[in-house]
Amino acid sequence: MKVKEIMKALEAKHPGEKEYLQAVEEVLVSIEKVYNEHPEFEKAKIIERLVEPDRIFTFRVTWVNDKGEVCTNLGYRVQYNAALGAYKGGLRFHPAVNVSMLKFLGFEQIFKNSLTNLPLGGGKGGADFDPTGKSDAEIMRFCQAFMYELWRNIGPDQDSPAGDVGVGGREIGYLYGAYKKLAREHSTGALTGKSYGWGGSLIRPEATGFGAMYYVERMVKEKKETMKDKKIALSGFGNVAWGAATKAVEMGAKVIAISGPDGVCEIKDGITKEMIDYMLEMRASNRNKVEDMATKFPKAAKFTAGKKSWTVKCDIAMPCAFQNELSEEDADMLIKNGVKFVAEVSNMGCQPGAIAAFQKAKLPFAPGKAVNAGGVATSGLEICQNAGHINWTAEEVDVKLHKIMNDIYDMCVEYGKNGKTIDYVKGANIAGFMRVAKAMLAQGII
Repeated sequence: MKVKEIMKALEAKHPGEKEYLQAVEEVLVSIEKVYNEHPEFEKAKIIERLVEPDRIFTFRVTWVNDKGEVCTNLGYRVQYNAALGAYKGGLRFHPAVNVSMLKFLGFEQIFKNSLTNLPLGGGKGGADFDPTGKSDAEIMRFCQAFMYELWRNIGPDQDSPAGDVGVGGREIGYLYGAYKKLAREHSTGALTGKSYGWGGSLIRPEATGFGAMYYVERMVKEKKETMKDKKIALSGFGNVAWGAATKAVEMGAKVIAISGPDGVCEIKDGITKEMIDYMLEMRASNRNKVEDMATKFPKAAKFTAGKKSWTVKCDIAMPCAFQNELSEEDADMLIKNGVKFVAEVSNMGCQPGAIAAFQKAKLPFAPGKAVNAGGVATSGLEICQNAGHINWTAEEVDVKLHKIMNDIYDMCVEYGKNGKTIDYVKGANIAGFMRVAKAMLAQGII
């Protein structure tokens, strides 16, 4: 495999798909050496097959708003690779959603799902629908219209979507209700992230954040340190940041910053349980303003418009919101302010220049496909519970999640350790790739 030749061909074939091309190049650079040690991979053209999705569904979503106006959006589902199992990956509702974004997310999902050691293939989907400011009735009508187009192509043994940015428990409920009506079956495993009581798993909403903190805890222990009083800066205030903040406080750390598209809230003495609970209200309000935290808790939180969490001095930086949200300039600011650890929780949350800056500074940096795998892992556990018509306790789910994240960390170290240093990016990419490549090889040219 020659990365430059493959990337040149992909850039000509898929011009303008910057997120997708960025994700592919990042993986190929990491795995090039080990790939070339396996001539059987080259003979079967594993890479050429892996970088292209199995199929992409694109469809119109027509719905009616509260004013009685007809609105039209574009919906998508990228079914990327099913070598390890049925397609699995979230649905994202955001105005910036396009094919490039979903191909990048689906490509990342292949390796993330592989790292969990669960039988899950990679997929992703969503729509360019903006839920901000929409009423519950509008969101319900949009979700129903979206599912009218998607339902034939999903199912527990075919493709099981979950939530993502803009798609939480409320949206999954509306989507599943429409699916059940259309499919005429109570197939709870067709979607994950459901509410407890009708097929959902305990701690699923917290799982991505919980899993991220379990991974970060191992990074900290690797340096012979503890989480006690570590200052953590998070971006975002949705389910992921909420789960991370919850577990961080349990571990004795201090979350001193959260952010939104409007700016950053600095919480000098650390976020409290009451403030963490309020994050759920902020998410449900559809306002998408982190300033609400400072309005609600004016003595504890200080809001600064137009700034990011990375301007706040911290020990651990954890981007939890969107791809490419942390720039090289942000990385330079964090390094200057003495950051010790960086862990992506959002998918591809750091721009390439930022990753290079962290690695040049010899800071432990871990990629999203490893750090945030707790979400899809618990979705996989939800499917298991649905298939068995059982419910595990929160403690049982958490124990399984903790083990999965520990196993992922160990795999990243196994493939990424070089003397006294650990390249977590390389480790995650190689570990995830090898399992998928071997499965593709064993299953023939299909």
